[in-house]
Amino acid sequence: MGHHEEQRTRALDGKTALITGAGTGIGRATALMLAEEGATVVLAGRRRHLLDEVAAVVADAGGTALARATHVENADDVGELIRWTRDTAGPVDILVNNAGAAGRTGDVRRLGEDEWHAVVDVNLTAVYLLARAVLPDMVERGGGSIITISSLAAVRPTPLGGAPYGAAKAGVRTFMTYLRNTYRDDLVRATCILPGEVDTPVLDSRPEPPSAERRAAMVRPEDVARAVLLCATLPARTVVEELVIAPTVSGRTEGRPGSGPPRPS
Repeated sequence: MGHHEEQRTRALDGKTALITGAGTGIGRATALMLAEEGATVVLAGRRRHLLDEVAAVVADAGGTALARATHVENADDVGELIRWTRDTAGPVDILVNNAGAAGRTGDVRRLGEDEWHAVVDVNLTAVYLLARAVLPDMVERGGGSIITISSLAAVRPTPLGGAPYGAAKAGVRTFMTYLRNTYRDDLVRATCILPGEVDTPVLDSRPEPPSAERRAAMVRPEDVARAVLLCATLPARTVVEELVIAPTVSGRTEGRPGSGPPRPS
């Protein structure tokens, strides 16, 4: 029976998926899920040791993963990444723009230009650089998927995420709309996913990390990864243009009587 299961046709067999920010959180979960569905996953991120760990998990599960340390906001790095990917794994069929970073300054009056540029570069400029690099192959080969993880901060920015983060996430949402409207007839599908609060290691670096109770109610990285998998595996005729994925329980109710999950009667 097990051998028969191995022979099943997987939705992403023969596809190459490039995932940025693949060492932790949503990127890591997405890499594992796309590899399980048959994709050769190329893991990009700043910290090589984390990418290698994810690649080892993929390999242990019988999948194929390649890792390359890359600063995705650097045009030369991105060019090298795409050339290396084409040479080692083949042209990119699925690009998952997941790398992102929030700033540490909530009050724009104290926000320095360096922090503004750093946050905008990794959340917005990097997506432009990567899309520009993969589009020629996608158009020439008859299609592809560009899936970008934005944020609900694009719609409802808060001091917690900071001014440049909300602005960049809104900018990337608009950029994905531009790509979709420009290249959809080339069967290039551009999808924007807007998660609400996700329980990832990024939360640990907040000035006041959320409580365990609050984190338990958040969206998990694997929930977002399943959304990415859906977008990547639908037939080429269908595009998920935009997908909002958020916690069912409002964080505002924390600590109120009766605010927890329903108890069995």
